[in-house]
Amino acid sequence: MNPAGQSGRNLVCFKKFIFASKSVNMVIYLQANGLTKSFGNLILFENLSLNLPEGQRTALIAKNGSGKTTLLNILAGKEDYDTGEVVFKQGIRTGYLEQDPQFPENISVLDACFHSPDETVRLIAAYEKAVASGDHAETDRLLPQMDRLHAWNYEQKAKQILSKLKITNFSQPVKELSGGQLKRVALAGVLISEPDLLILDEPTNHLDLEMTEWLEDYLKRGNRSLLMVTHDRYFLDRVCNEIIEIDNRQLFRYKGNYSYYLEKRQERVESESAESERAGNLFRKELDWMRRQPQARATKAKSRKDAFYELEEKVKQRTGTENVKLEVKASYIGSKIFEAEHVYKSYGDLKILEDFNYIFSRYEKMGIIGNNGTGKSTFIKILTGKIAPDKGTINIGETVKFGYYSQDGLQFNNQMKVIDVIRDIAEEISLGDGKRLSASQFLQHFLFTPETQYSYVYKLSGGEKRRLYLCSILIQNPNFLVLDEPTNDLDIVTLNILEEYLQSFKGCVIVVSHDRYFMDKVVDHLLVFNGNADIKSFPGNYSDYREWKYERERNEKTEQAGKSPGKEKATIKSEKNSPEKKKLSFKEKKEFENLSVEIEALEQEKRDSEKKLSSGNLSPDELMSYSTRISELIGMIDEKSFRWLELSELM
Repeated sequence: MNPAGQSGRNLVCFKKFIFASKSVNMVIYLQANGLTKSFGNLILFENLSLNLPEGQRTALIAKNGSGKTTLLNILAGKEDYDTGEVVFKQGIRTGYLEQDPQFPENISVLDACFHSPDETVRLIAAYEKAVASGDHAETDRLLPQMDRLHAWNYEQKAKQILSKLKITNFSQPVKELSGGQLKRVALAGVLISEPDLLILDEPTNHLDLEMTEWLEDYLKRGNRSLLMVTHDRYFLDRVCNEIIEIDNRQLFRYKGNYSYYLEKRQERVESESAESERAGNLFRKELDWMRRQPQARATKAKSRKDAFYELEEKVKQRTGTENVKLEVKASYIGSKIFEAEHVYKSYGDLKILEDFNYIFSRYEKMGIIGNNGTGKSTFIKILTGKIAPDKGTINIGETVKFGYYSQDGLQFNNQMKVIDVIRDIAEEISLGDGKRLSASQFLQHFLFTPETQYSYVYKLSGGEKRRLYLCSILIQNPNFLVLDEPTNDLDIVTLNILEEYLQSFKGCVIVVSHDRYFMDKVVDHLLVFNGNADIKSFPGNYSDYREWKYERERNEKTEQAGKSPGKEKATIKSEKNSPEKKKLSFKEKKEFENLSVEIEALEQEKRDSEKKLSSGNLSPDELMSYSTRISELIGMIDEKSFRWLELSELM
């Protein structure tokens, strides 16, 4: 135990100090020494030590239940520990994104976003509140302080972050937000405060692909210091320059990105005992797949390639490594799967499907991508019969047996044992050719040890519960899997197993996911939801689509530039010779702030009108009136938004 005792440990261990590495001249932002954490007889980690130098971007990898979130909570001062110490550089500012952030129910989105001890952030929050409430006296009082702290630029940057994360309704109470919206509000708050050290727990959960790619670029810029837990392997590969792994209560460090980690981890596993054979086989396949990706191949030095081929030869000499592959024989599926004919679905003015037609092929593996709110989850609920279309028909083949993994499908009796949850569904699963797996063997394949199987559900971590839910779907032996965000909260080892399962699955698959890496490994065809019932079919995986989209956008820009080269040159010349951009006058600043309030009020009226339109309780005259008003509101919002953009360019 810490000599300071239980009550004083956080004060003692979070003392401020300046560290310098003995081997190189660098500042250490965070150092943890000899950390041990246990819950009763369960030891998560012991005598664990790590440090985080300035500018280092570190990812933490471990199986679900190994203590990743617990470790982050300890480092952020949210949770106690048994022995050891945690020390930060003197005066460092730390921002922490929790896995499941919580806010007081009575505060607004604005209060949650700007909830920070930083003077500038708190001033902006007070100013925004005064503007929103129409308190002109308070607004006038705060204006000189905004100028003194140069808060205008800061506020503009904050609003850019909020807009990138699709946070626009500042006055909405946080109690009305979904879990995903709360996570984005919390992420925005952490980024806005611009801390020296970011600690992030699953930052890409609940972000659509556009947001994820924006965050990826944002975190790569500058000399940011970062410690995070994430399952997004492209994110890991492109953002992080160090990976630490907790395995069997020990910590292993890998100085490099995810591709390098795979290489060096495989070497370590190969040198360990045969008990690690299964995990080694999975990561060998993962490494092989990464090697075949263009972005991985382009960055590898020749020495690393040579090292890999040597490793490959060693692996070839081993025997029996392929027998761990789980090739489940899915229920028979006929040639008719499903046919969508002239399907329509909308909520008020929000169109999801409009004259949608599609014939699903046997053994097709389809991915569905698109920004949040474009109707992806609604589409698969229509497909599985959870929601009825407004018009049109969906004909499902007689042999189709759906296995539906939903985002909100975790409904277990916490007092049941893990093994009983699965046995209540099926005692065994067929592998074909007369081979069968018992419920216990099936759970073990998905990393539930015999000890864990006879433990109670309430003792599982969030990720382990997700894994159990996945097992409860798969053991039903469906022939058509519909997976809605299956990768959230799953560790990378489990994702490897699930990917292997789906690649050999003898049935149909539809996956809705923002995990680009997962989609690339599993699907061969995409439906791209662009919003407003604009749905495009694309033959290929996510990386194929991004490459095609990038080339198309580049060609469009080239064609546009080629049409008016003289005008382009004149524009460049005028920009060079133009005087310094004029700043907003006091009156324009007032107009700028009022526009934000007016746009939000119009957006709220539009949302209220759309809700009434979809209520089903309006008369024909009322329907016409609300429909006309929504069209007017859209025009007013566009006009005021254009003026807001004009003024924002002068900030």
